Amino acid sequence: MKNNEHTKVYLVEDDRNFGSVLKAYLEINEFDVEWENDGGKALARFEGLNCDICVLDVMLPGLDGFSIAREIRKSKPEMPFVFLTAKTLKADILQGFDIGAEDYITKPFDSEVLVAKLKAIINRMNRTNVSDRASETYTIGEYTYHATHRLLSKPGFEQKLSPTEGKLLELLCEHKNTLLSRSKALKVIWQNDNYFTARTMDVYITKLRKFLKEDTHIEIENLHSSGFILWVKE
Repeated sequence: MKNNEHTKVYLVEDDRNFGSVLKAYLEINEFDVEWENDGGKALARFEGLNCDICVLDVMLPGLDGFSIAREIRKSKPEMPFVFLTAKTLKADILQGFDIGAEDYITKPFDSEVLVAKLKAIINRMNRTNVSDRASETYTIGEYTYHATHRLLSKPGFEQKLSPTEGKLLELLCEHKNTLLSRSKALKVIWQNDNYFTARTMDVYITKLRKFLKEDTHIEIENLHSSGFILWVKE
């Protein structure tokens, strides 16, 4: 994925008027867009696409956006996605991030903002995949993390990480046994440090703890308001 001109967006939005306008706007900004307006048909259509990022409305007929994202994650755990929704409750927002969303945009929103967010995600993924990082391998206790394939493994265990999970784990490894400041991680990965972005990072930290839990010599400590330390006891 080099830039948005070559990026294929899979848009799932049931409002035909809004979906048509949003598809046209994204195409004006040089994205390739496939649009589906029925949640019940979204997964079947996804299987036939070679898309780079999904933009999913949450409230859909047939199958809701959260359920679609969970199913996509089973077959393509690295697929990035953004939720669009009128649901503004904090619990709904955190649920979206817990599933692994790159962003959660509440309606109504400015389409220009969506384009900017998609570009930021694409740029972040490109930075994750640059060749000078691709050969790096990190040893974390009993685990090995291969940046090339974003694969965390140990004997009897393998876990493919999403781009954001991988980038956060790399930052923690680069600061192993020292403080990774919350502000630095937020700005490097998400380009901002607002409240909901900070809560998103907490969700990803919880995921990494789960992946690393089988080695009792590993701990990710949360230093309130300061950041995180990846402790690896020798």
